[in-house]
Amino acid sequence: MTMIRNSMLVAAAGVAALTAMAAPAFAQRDPAYAAARANGTVGEQTDGYIGIVGAATPALQSLVNDINIRRRAVYARKAQENSATLEQYATTAGCQAILRTSPGEKYQAPNGSWQTRTSAPPERLPICP
Repeated sequence: MTMIRNSMLVAAAGVAALTAMAAPAFAQRDPAYAAARANGTVGEQTDGYIGIVGAATPALQSLVNDINIRRRAVYARKAQENSATLEQYATTAGCQAILRTSPGEKYQAPNGSWQTRTSAPPERLPICP
């Protein structure tokens, strides 16, 4: 567990910079993504990917799949650069993405339930840096 945590900490700085820039930039390019985040139909998952909250439409599923494919490609590259596994890097990215959610946005709690972010800190996995 210590080795995983250490690898996650190594990757955390890169993930924080990457996701801080990538998520807002993508949202600006895709109004559908920004709308889905704002209306709570998608949320940040603990595994570093976007999830659908509630019923999925084909268009929403396509949007989420596209975002997650892009994220996975970035995570794979960054994991290799940081000597971490894809899963370790993605989980660290999930920790950071959940931390950066805004009040009203959805995120996945450690127990797997969808929560709506309030002004309080979000619930995150115990291994989050």
